[in-house]
Amino acid sequence: MLIRCGSVMFPDVQAVVFDKDGTLADSAHFLRVLAQRRSRLIDAHIPGVESALQLAFGLDGDQLNPAGLMAVGTRRENEIAAAAYVSETGRGWLESLALVQSAFQEADQSFSRKADHTPCYEDVAKTLQRLAGAGLKLAILSSDTTAQVVDFADRYELTPYLQVCQGTEEGPSKPDPILLEQVCGKLGVLPGQTLVVGDSQADVQLAIAARSAGCIGIARNPAAVSGLAGASIVIESLQEIQI
Repeated sequence: MLIRCGSVMFPDVQAVVFDKDGTLADSAHFLRVLAQRRSRLIDAHIPGVESALQLAFGLDGDQLNPAGLMAVGTRRENEIAAAAYVSETGRGWLESLALVQSAFQEADQSFSRKADHTPCYEDVAKTLQRLAGAGLKLAILSSDTTAQVVDFADRYELTPYLQVCQGTEEGPSKPDPILLEQVCGKLGVLPGQTLVVGDSQADVQLAIAARSAGCIGIARNPAAVSGLAGASIVIESLQEIQI
């Protein structure tokens, strides 16, 4: 199938794999609030680390860096980064990691259901419906957990259009190409027949490393365009993906 975005053509495409946060889900506010709560809870035990932790998470005041740790990193990567700051205060590594994990769990309890706080962008359902109706195989590949990906798809009634909902638990994380290879295996297609759609450099590098059919970068905020260097094309709306 021939896919067109602007003047860029992608021939022989059989599948499209979407990132979740920032691509399908409007999650910036949620991630910013979550990073702030995690930082404050850790600071309650280790006074003086709040500002450094927020910078490490990718917060600059009230702005979330779309290429920062909260936006593209897995939960485990966030835990390890935070624990490194705690360990600099002289605490042992296991103690530091346990303290961070406890703070993360307490921060999670502030939200009954993440999907309720990360609404689906308006262009998502219609785009997925259109692409699936044309016979394309669709999937989500996220740095979030698989459980959260599945819950997001269910919450916004996207499940009928998706063949695979995959998150990232223990093991490789984006941009390791094995993740896209795993999704393609489940879809029954080759990476070279698959387009990746995402909002970060991790998605671009994933697509390149896996030798996919291409990467469509989506910059819902024009300021995010610079973080998508190397993408085949950068769009502002999923509606620009045409068959």
